[in-house]
Amino acid sequence: MVCALGAAVCFGMATVLQAIAARAAADTGGDAALLLRAVRQWRYLAGLGLDGLGFLLQIAALRSLPIYVVGAALAASLAVTAVTASRLLRVRLSAVEWSAVGVVCAGLAMLGLASGTEGREDGSAALKWAMLGAALAVLLLGAVAGRLPERVRALLLGLGAGFGFGVVEVTVRLIDSLAPAALFTNPAAYALLLGGGAAFLLLTSALQRGSVTTATAGMVIGETIGPAAIGVVWLGDRTREGLAWLAVLGFAVAVAGALALARFGEAPAEEEPAGKVPAEQG
Repeated sequence: MVCALGAAVCFGMATVLQAIAARAAADTGGDAALLLRAVRQWRYLAGLGLDGLGFLLQIAALRSLPIYVVGAALAASLAVTAVTASRLLRVRLSAVEWSAVGVVCAGLAMLGLASGTEGREDGSAALKWAMLGAALAVLLLGAVAGRLPERVRALLLGLGAGFGFGVVEVTVRLIDSLAPAALFTNPAAYALLLGGGAAFLLLTSALQRGSVTTATAGMVIGETIGPAAIGVVWLGDRTREGLAWLAVLGFAVAVAGALALARFGEAPAEEEPAGKVPAEQG
């Protein structure tokens, strides 16, 4: 559980650091070289480092915890982003949003109490091929969603990104050997790379071309519910004896709290001081 929570903290803080760096880079000129200017800033590089550390912690968590626990913990990174943004970006959280942070924490606490160890089933060859098919479907969904009206587009792109991240969560459990010969012949290895890459592409497109709140809500739903069901049905994930109800309740509470914080899928802009009049643009 420590690794899952550590991954959530890393991802949540990385979002804010990269947002600060991207905005500072945008202020120095045109947008063509935005990424190049951003990577020259220590905050952006620190954010990338935290993303990498978070991914390693996520893998470690998935090798020792049920998928439903890790998925809910990763969704909780929105709570970390919200709290960090309130400090570093001086974003004012409403009473409802502070309550949502508390709800996420309560849900994770319930999951921690109720969760058992990861399932011991390796997953069938059919499931590995199904994950590869799901990763390809994510790419197809992205191509279709990109042509739709903005409101529907943001939701579908967010869902597609969530499905892609969900593919990563499941396939980590389906790779039982890192030997080159085993990796090259394992469909799950290709599904992991394809699903992860597609998820980042779709999420980036969703945040740029639609509502951040809608896209993030879709992502949270996509990356939690499906993978959790696969872990329970096909990979043997279980709860502690007699505490299945608490795990279900904790999962639902944590995801609901994350959805309430969906606007922090992309850290919001720093709020203007009260009474400040925006400069006219000519």
